Amino acid sequence: MKNIQVKKTASRGIAIAPVYCYQEPDLAPDCRGICEEQIPLEETRFEEARNQVITNLKELAEKNEIFAAHQEIAGDFMLQEGVLGKIRAEKKNAQMALQETIEEIAAIFSGMDDAYMKERAADVKDVGKRLMAALKGTILPDLGQMEKESIVAARDLYPSDTVKMNPDLVKGIITEEGGVTSHVSIMARSMNIPILVGVKGILAELTEGICVCMDAEKGSIVINPDEQTRAYYEDQKAQYEKVRETLMKMRNRPAITRAGKRISLCANVGKLEDIRQALEMNIDGVGLFRSEFLYMENTHFPTEEEQFEVYKEAAELCPQELTIRTLDIGGDKELPYFTFEHEENPFLGWRAIRISLEMKDMFKEQLRAILRASAFGNVRIMFPMIISLEELREAKAVTEECKEELRNAGQDFDENIQIGMMMETPASVILAEEFAKEADFFSIGTNDLTQYLLAVDRGNKKVSDRYDFMHPAVLKAIEQIIRAGHNHQIKVGMCGEMAGNVEAAKVLLKMGLDEFSMSAGNVDYIRQVIVEFE
Repeated sequence: MKNIQVKKTASRGIAIAPVYCYQEPDLAPDCRGICEEQIPLEETRFEEARNQVITNLKELAEKNEIFAAHQEIAGDFMLQEGVLGKIRAEKKNAQMALQETIEEIAAIFSGMDDAYMKERAADVKDVGKRLMAALKGTILPDLGQMEKESIVAARDLYPSDTVKMNPDLVKGIITEEGGVTSHVSIMARSMNIPILVGVKGILAELTEGICVCMDAEKGSIVINPDEQTRAYYEDQKAQYEKVRETLMKMRNRPAITRAGKRISLCANVGKLEDIRQALEMNIDGVGLFRSEFLYMENTHFPTEEEQFEVYKEAAELCPQELTIRTLDIGGDKELPYFTFEHEENPFLGWRAIRISLEMKDMFKEQLRAILRASAFGNVRIMFPMIISLEELREAKAVTEECKEELRNAGQDFDENIQIGMMMETPASVILAEEFAKEADFFSIGTNDLTQYLLAVDRGNKKVSDRYDFMHPAVLKAIEQIIRAGHNHQIKVGMCGEMAGNVEAAKVLLKMGLDEFSMSAGNVDYIRQVIVEFE
């Protein structure tokens, strides 16, 4: 018997079952070079593989929107030109050209600090895996062919693997790589499959068929448990199922404390599919729509019309509240079609609202799209990284320009649309009273606020243990923001990681926070904290 403790809980739950070791096929590329005469053949091989994959993804996209995004990646101009460019200019065969191009695109996402954005690299790699298998004529393994209850152990899994799983047979998932906000983790949560990710070296500890007990909430794995340990996990599993049943029954209850205060319980999303999944939790709205996905997963700055269609559908899906954060790129978030100048400290550099105010035409296209979508639901505009009243006023002035343009064009929009701001810098904390006089609402972004207040890079492993959103300085800053907002009768929410933490929620309720916005998987647990809060 061996015990292993891990930190990355992606989907809660307890599982007891024999292990199924997922074996990946050999997709290493052929490393041979090619001559000039072979270029057309390699181009044709790639295009045929790409068309095959796009066709397959189109069928999957009808069942799950995640694969609509994968279809876009497979058909992406940058991917196509990257591969064909390496075939033509560098005389690399299609497999090598594909491998290098996928690695380059995935590296853009992997290098980002934001966990949600970082793990979009897995989607790029998933498409790359499909393309490589098509080029090599390899049939990918099918987890849908499993015949008995098992805990799946793998180096990593991709959405195309997970979508085929039968949740009646897959009792749990353990991977050596991956993160809690990956699409695999999201899909596992939607199927109520417990999953632990980032468990380094776990495959070396496991053999096919060996019994494993896993508690994904506590992050514990027991390999080859004795009878007493197995009985303990069986008992814990029964208790967990009772708690889960209770939480499910509570979904129909509004998030009202015992003292009678109504709290808004919202979700953070990046795509329309995220909203659909979050709605199952009976949320009060979307507290953060990350609009940067429309820019980052594109080959060009999205047009007003392209953005409007997405925002409109989002507003119709979630009419009670849709808070759209304007473009938040820079720092760790780059665009494949726009070159950022090198900066020594990108997190303190040209990013977020600073880019929008400088690239005014791009900013106005986004604002007009948001305003037009506001005719279809309760849409709110939120500006990121504001540090001065001048910035807030300038952003609001540009919004007014857009309103006038839409009026002249006869376009409908919400004349009283709320305009708020992220509270995520020390400057915004110090000036909270002044900002509260001019903003319609605040949303506290604890991820950036914590690292800026504590001078701790949360992506730096050497100092990450000092990154603590429960640090007294952070708590005092949050309390100051809430007090300033309430002094001027505006709603104060939170959309950082802290909002989905059970222990932190109790502290935040005492401070008077009005809205909690989080990953959908945490909504049930925070609802319970709210309704039981005195």
